[in-house]
Amino acid sequence: MHPDIKSYNEKQEQQDQEICMLLANTIDRELAEAESKIWHAHPVWFLDGNPIVGYSKQKPGWRLMFWSGASFDEEKLDTVGKKFKDASIFYNHVGQIITADLKRWLRLAREIQWDYQNIVKNKGKLNRLK
Repeated sequence: MHPDIKSYNEKQEQQDQEICMLLANTIDRELAEAESKIWHAHPVWFLDGNPIVGYSKQKPGWRLMFWSGASFDEEKLDTVGKKFKDASIFYNHVGQIITADLKRWLRLAREIQWDYQNIVKNKGKLNRLK
């Protein structure tokens, strides 16, 4: 686990630490080739410079976000906006995390990607990479 992400997780309350550690460890294991870092104050994993998955604390709980998740066609992932291709799920305790779902979503995150890395260069237009 990236030291900055480990430090981020350890700064959370105990119940939140459990959620963060399970998410981070699973993501690290399933996306071993990904680069991870704190980006915009939250843990994010990248493949070839493109953001893939990350998590952050929000009012409804811990938001696990997949940048290309709207294209996964997964009922449990919530798609809010129409402009971008992200989708999320919220967790409030570690028991809510179904690791089989998480692993499937991480596999899909590797297989289905929209080009967020070049969104500014492409004047806000998202292009499908995979």
